[in-house]
Amino acid sequence: MNSAVSARLVNGPFGDPGLYIRLPWQGRAVVCDLGHNDALSMTDMLRLSHVFVSHCHMDHFIGFDRLLRVFLSQHRTLRLFGPPGLLACVAGKLQGYTWNLVDGYGFGLEVTEVGRQTMQRARFEAATGFRPQPLASLPFTGTLVEEAGFCVRTVHLDHRIDCLAFALEEETHLNVDTAILAELGLGPGPWLSELKRVVRAERPDDFRIRAEWRQDGRQHERTFALGELRERLVKHTPGHKIAYVVDTLYSADNAARIAGLAHRADVLFCESPFLHADHEQATRRYHLTARQAGLLGRAAQAKKLVVFHFSPRYSGQAEVLYREARETFKARQGGVDDRAPSAPSAVLNPSPATV
Repeated sequence: MNSAVSARLVNGPFGDPGLYIRLPWQGRAVVCDLGHNDALSMTDMLRLSHVFVSHCHMDHFIGFDRLLRVFLSQHRTLRLFGPPGLLACVAGKLQGYTWNLVDGYGFGLEVTEVGRQTMQRARFEAATGFRPQPLASLPFTGTLVEEAGFCVRTVHLDHRIDCLAFALEEETHLNVDTAILAELGLGPGPWLSELKRVVRAERPDDFRIRAEWRQDGRQHERTFALGELRERLVKHTPGHKIAYVVDTLYSADNAARIAGLAHRADVLFCESPFLHADHEQATRRYHLTARQAGLLGRAAQAKKLVVFHFSPRYSGQAEVLYREARETFKARQGGVDDRAPSAPSAVLNPSPATV
């Protein structure tokens, strides 16, 4: 199985926003935003463990109903995160249906509403007709999820309401050098997983590791100091980072928050509904232009930029939006707005990005 994180837009550049991020090594996925999502298969949907909603405008939240329908019969908990007002929006959606035949269902939603200082939480269980059950609130630290393998961070942006941007970061990969494994006369086995675990736990160099494996029909066993194996056998590869930015005013505060969140992202997915010729309209609508998206990508020092969420006024002109973002992202053009650092490459299309 390919172990690389893969991220793809749920719809084309003119469709509802949504980003599907597959985590193959864990057999699951997460999604940013719940716009129209019929393009995701049932298998795609059922891989989801977490949903991150930027805000509850219709084009970012209308897909909640399909998500609910797919998961309703599952004996699972799905975790949703979103901005202030999310709890009321989820409750309103759930109250729009009749739940008299779900008392034996095991599905539940754990919803976290991310305020600037506090995160309010509630659980909605199918078996109770999705009656909200308050959970203990948590302080907002900027980190929404921190699990083995990855974390998700967020910042609040100004869309005349709070709108969340997200960044998913993988843990550093630990890989075993098979050539060194053979050189040491060792064989593969479950002990390698234990080796990686204690390396991540930063156990001291004198911690003892027992290597056990079968070879030629015989069981083999040797013991090593962790320091020797950590130095020679385990290779560290940086994890990948994917950032997602939608529906925000181009302002100094927003730009600083985005640059910090998406710093050195492998891929930055950034909205660009307008051409810069229409920047006044973009400002009135609290949205970005393609040129501004390019500047944000450069300020973040992102390796790749994918622009999307194009206004239908540019139907048939997608390449013009791509080109404007590309030219700004890749090259300095002079002027106050062009002081963001350059980035090495750009991907400016709605196709899947694998990093």
